[in-house]
Amino acid sequence: MVGRVKIGVLISGRGSNMMALVEAASDPTCPYEIALVASDKPDAPGLSFARDNRIPTFALSPKGIGKTAYEAEIDRALRDAGVEVIALAGYMRLLSDDFVAKWRGRIVNIHPSLLPKYKGLDTHARAIDAGDAEGGCSVHVVTEELDAGEVLGQARVPVLPGDTPESLAARVLVEEHRLYPETLAEFVLR
Repeated sequence: MVGRVKIGVLISGRGSNMMALVEAASDPTCPYEIALVASDKPDAPGLSFARDNRIPTFALSPKGIGKTAYEAEIDRALRDAGVEVIALAGYMRLLSDDFVAKWRGRIVNIHPSLLPKYKGLDTHARAIDAGDAEGGCSVHVVTEELDAGEVLGQARVPVLPGDTPESLAARVLVEEHRLYPETLAEFVLR
């Protein structure tokens, strides 16, 4: 396929969703390619995976330089790599309104709840505590408001008797790895 959309993936940890995107992009019929994996944690394990798969990486800690300077460097790295769409994959920093505005409509995120329920953190514990029959994950467009952009796709999993936040998270993660590559492919084609 000629002219695949260049994706920049932002991670903060092991990057399991990034790995799922990389695997999907290895199929030549996939409409996107991973052009850069960037992290706010220079020791993020996912960076090693990206390097092992010959994907360019960028890592910079915002500590000591401030959010504005940090985001300017991330923005420069993404643009230098020719990135057209940003995929947040376990990126645990809130992006500034200015950064989101620069990339408006071109940042997507995978979130571990059935949005609009449980924006932010501790989503699985909140679903269990509320007595929900199901949990899940959502892929959404990033806007200035936390976890509030257009929902592009969702996957649902049952909350089982005796579930802990960790056991529910493990089942949801399986669905994240399926949902994110599929939804990102649909998004870049629209």
